[in-house]
Amino acid sequence: MTQKTGIGTSLLDELPSDSRHTRQLARRQMIAEAVMTEGSMRIEDLTERFGISLMTAHRDVDELVSRGLFRKTRGIVTAAATSLIESSDVYRSNRQAAEKKSIAAAAMQFVEPGQAIFFDDSTTVLQMATHLSAKVPLTAITNSLTLMNTLKGMHDVTLLALGGQYYSWCNAFMGRMTINEITRLRADIAFISMSAITDDIVFHQSPEIVDTKRAMFDCAVKRILLADHTKFERRALHSFAALGEFDAVVVDDKTPAIHIDRMRSKDINVVIAKGDGGRS
Repeated sequence: MTQKTGIGTSLLDELPSDSRHTRQLARRQMIAEAVMTEGSMRIEDLTERFGISLMTAHRDVDELVSRGLFRKTRGIVTAAATSLIESSDVYRSNRQAAEKKSIAAAAMQFVEPGQAIFFDDSTTVLQMATHLSAKVPLTAITNSLTLMNTLKGMHDVTLLALGGQYYSWCNAFMGRMTINEITRLRADIAFISMSAITDDIVFHQSPEIVDTKRAMFDCAVKRILLADHTKFERRALHSFAALGEFDAVVVDDKTPAIHIDRMRSKDINVVIAKGDGGRS
């Protein structure tokens, strides 16, 4: 298994000795970093920034698209999510990183030694991995290839890896085979994060993601949603569940008070993760 941890490791794992190929890989890494930073760019702008031909720019972008990092439409390469398409896990891992870490730390209050736990493929839930050694023994059940590689050597963590169809854009397994494996299990708790929250309903762009995470949701005794403040500003197509169906919703301290107050008025258990690692 190969862990996808960032742009550099996904493009420059093994630099060939041929200098032309080395320059090509280095250029593609720089293009990837530029698009990740901007969210989206015109391919014509890439030609100007990196001094390459339009044909070379398209070839480089097509290679990055094939790796699941971006999508290309009408001369524009995009990393950011839309209401229909989720961004790659590499792009998402670099967004709201501090907030995700604080949310993950606060979510650990729900973990107890001896539990069997579903961990989804989200980059927010992934941040919980660094805290798990303090709560062992645990059984971790996940469809995330990144999390599998992170946990495979952790002492006293029994890892149950969910197989199925592999999706490069999220570095995870989903689909009917994955769901069949999930439905044969019963976990104490499921940690889930999604793309968007609208009208106190959780949404995602991918129906495969929704179906896979819903199976985890249905096969767990307790369900915890992890959501940074930007999720309340986004929209996505496919509904997953109402916030009231979760046992707790963990958000960061940048979440506007209007959302906090509204959720609590509906008796939703809201946990606010503090930037210093605390919670309220």
